Amino acid sequence: MISAAAPSPAPPRPPRSRLLGRDLLRLGTVGLRTRPARAVLSASGIAIGIAAMIAVVGISASSQAKLNARLAALGTNLLTAQAGKSVFGQDTKLPPDTIAKIGLLDGVESASGVGDLDAGVYRSHFSDKDATGGITARATDLHLPGTVGARLAAGAWLNHATANLPTVVLGSKAAERLGVASTGSQVWIGDRYFTVVGILEAVPLAPDLDTPALLGTPIARSQFGYDGSPTVVYERSADAAVESVRSRLGRTVNPQAPEEVTVSRPSDALAAKNAADEAFTGLLVGLGSVALLVGGIGVANTMIISVLERRREIGLRRALGATRSHIRRQFLIRRQFLAEALLLSAFGGLLGSLLGVAVTAGFAFIKGWPLTVPPVALVIAVGATLLIGAVAGLYPAIRAAHTPDSRLERMRGKGVVTSLGA
Repeated sequence: MISAAAPSPAPPRPPRSRLLGRDLLRLGTVGLRTRPARAVLSASGIAIGIAAMIAVVGISASSQAKLNARLAALGTNLLTAQAGKSVFGQDTKLPPDTIAKIGLLDGVESASGVGDLDAGVYRSHFSDKDATGGITARATDLHLPGTVGARLAAGAWLNHATANLPTVVLGSKAAERLGVASTGSQVWIGDRYFTVVGILEAVPLAPDLDTPALLGTPIARSQFGYDGSPTVVYERSADAAVESVRSRLGRTVNPQAPEEVTVSRPSDALAAKNAADEAFTGLLVGLGSVALLVGGIGVANTMIISVLERRREIGLRRALGATRSHIRRQFLIRRQFLAEALLLSAFGGLLGSLLGVAVTAGFAFIKGWPLTVPPVALVIAVGATLLIGAVAGLYPAIRAAHTPDSRLERMRGKGVVTSLGA
């Protein structure tokens, strides 16, 4: 009886090729080390985009920090009330007792106002009466600086004595346009000279006080027939009572027609300006993103060129035993190209972040702003560069993994190898 021959054992499977971490890092930096000029130029595209984004966000954040500090110093609890339009579109007037009534409201800390006078303001009686320069005369009380947070650049504010005399306090722009730089000068108001006793600094929350010449209420009554009806009323409330007082101001000033009273919050105008700046910042961030995309395309181009230059190397690896499946499953070449793209992008991201922070710091120093760079912006910037690097290196890696066998056959025909491991 002839027994069947035992089947020959299957040949052992070749061990799977592996790429250690240190080898991956070394292979990933081959292109960077051998072609440094190309690597720097490619990373510069990423760096410029990241620097633009970081600088725009940082400058915007620093500007906002400056605005917040300014609002905190000025106070956001100032309200203004002025006459509006009637239902028929006619101009209305505030009652003479408006300031007194507002002062009785709960939560009101101080109230003041100004009233327009029918009198021109000129440097002298020889001045051209048509050349007003936009300067008006207004009557006011003694509490105006404390209410609106105004400061004096020179001289002093009106007091009980000077409010009854022909004296005047000029707004910052009024003094500039009249050519008055110090107190003691005289300006022509109406039909007589008034002595300048004070000059205001610019008033951020009440810019309408920068252009008038401010007279005391008593002298305004006696010289210009002022009836005490204010044009604009300024009111300071406790922070917690601002909205409550704001909702009651119209009814308090004019109970019969509260809709004819216009109530506003000057700090809202500054906040609106900041919102407009943020919208502009969004546009600039978009431009920075475009620059970042261009940098990513540059990295992808560099990786594709690297694939073309390494076809012989890829074919040699295949000839020495690396199968298509090894490469396709990212055990060799694909990882190498991804590693190189990631390293290139990370270098550009870090360089761009440092450059963006430096630009922000320089701009903030020039403007006198606090340096503010949101940490989340740095995290997003570096994360974006790594994502772009991965995407930019994916296509070249796939292309490397699918290097055609014709390259291998040509190498075999030239005697590079005599046998294949696969």
